[in-house]
Amino acid sequence: MSWHPTYKSSKFRNVYGKAGNREQCFDGIPITRNVHDNHFCAVNAKFLAIVTETAGGGSFLVIPVNKPGRFDPHHPKVCGHQGGVLDIKWNPFTDNIIASCSEDCSVRIWEIPEGGLRRNMSKAMLELYGHSRRVGLIEWHPTCCGLLFSAGYDFKILIWNLEEGAPVKMIDCHSDVVLCMSFNTDGSLLATSCKDKHLRVIEPRSGRVLQEADCKSHRVNRVVFLGNMKRLATTGVSRWNTRQVALWDQEDLSMPIIEEEIDGLSGLLFPFYDADTHMLYLAGKGDGNIRYYEVSTEKPYLQYLMEFRSPAPQKGLGVMPKHGLDVTTCEVFRFYKLVTLKGLIEPISMIVPRRSETYQEDIYPMTASTEPAVTADEWLSGIDREPVLMSLKAGYKRPCRTAFKAPRKGWKTMVNGLDLLESIPPKTENELLRMFFRQQDELKRLRDELVQKDVRVQQLELELNNLRNP
Repeated sequence: MSWHPTYKSSKFRNVYGKAGNREQCFDGIPITRNVHDNHFCAVNAKFLAIVTETAGGGSFLVIPVNKPGRFDPHHPKVCGHQGGVLDIKWNPFTDNIIASCSEDCSVRIWEIPEGGLRRNMSKAMLELYGHSRRVGLIEWHPTCCGLLFSAGYDFKILIWNLEEGAPVKMIDCHSDVVLCMSFNTDGSLLATSCKDKHLRVIEPRSGRVLQEADCKSHRVNRVVFLGNMKRLATTGVSRWNTRQVALWDQEDLSMPIIEEEIDGLSGLLFPFYDADTHMLYLAGKGDGNIRYYEVSTEKPYLQYLMEFRSPAPQKGLGVMPKHGLDVTTCEVFRFYKLVTLKGLIEPISMIVPRRSETYQEDIYPMTASTEPAVTADEWLSGIDREPVLMSLKAGYKRPCRTAFKAPRKGWKTMVNGLDLLESIPPKTENELLRMFFRQQDELKRLRDELVQKDVRVQQLELELNNLRNP
């Protein structure tokens, strides 16, 4: 009888979560207390947007993502909605454009100035009215800059052509509130979960339902397309009220490929999928942990990797796009966790442990860029294109380990204010290790400097020879 290992070898086996320190967090944020099942947070490479708690109307904050720290209570806000803001999403192709939807039945498009807000913004670029009840969900098309999808409590999904400022299509196949929308890679298919306990795969241009599942045993709450695998992942609740994750074939929703029970807690499970690494992250609303799995097209289909744990419960999570990650630290995913009780936004980085300082091409394949693949008119006429891809290597910079250079005094070497050549006996083992690593860093820096100077000397000698022998 042959022995089969329970785990297949994977480069992501040891991925771990690292929470940001206090200096990297956004503190004192008046996070909304709305109980609507959304993240109330959106992130891109420039800005962090958070829906805030306000009296009368609705507003959200926009803060430069590179300026963490204590929040100023008088910081300007985006405050044009007459009702509470229920969802916000950044345009994936333009960092300064954000869409919001609200209880006032409107969808609005805002243009944030470079550097962030300097005063309260109440005038939107576009105000879109078409829903008869509040709008709870919005999604940008993944390959087209000018298309926005909105789902309202009138059970309808509207497709907005932002170049015209008007809806161009209404999808009217749901009998209850749409809970979640997800696109496949090229935006030719739309998957929805609905309060009527049905999972649907829809052709968005025609509004035709291609596949439908009546999820009685697995009540679906959230759905996400798994890249180009032709699979769907859903989170929901079993008939015994335990939380579940399930995988489905997008071309046959008669029954799930696999169902896996998570736990008996009651919080909603949010799924996040990274198509580059084939990793699925599950984060429960009100939980403090984030589970992550590796997805494959072969059995066991869903392989549990590890779990990031934290004592602070999360209200929602924002996700940084790939081009905003720090590739020098082998960061493959980054969450921004909303902790309502502390008024805190905490970054959580998922990191692949690697010792090498070179660019890791195997964990950073070509990824979707910030350039749209089709125009709104092309997509509406029936043209589908895969996303324009980019390499993250262009943004890679070799980690700079050069220590602070204090002025040299005679022959002494000063690093971070410490004289490395002075014989000061360390008091503890930790001090000894710290001193040793500082000396190693300084030796490495000096070697690099010496190599650079040798190269420069050779260049100067060649130039001198050229001058002597014209």
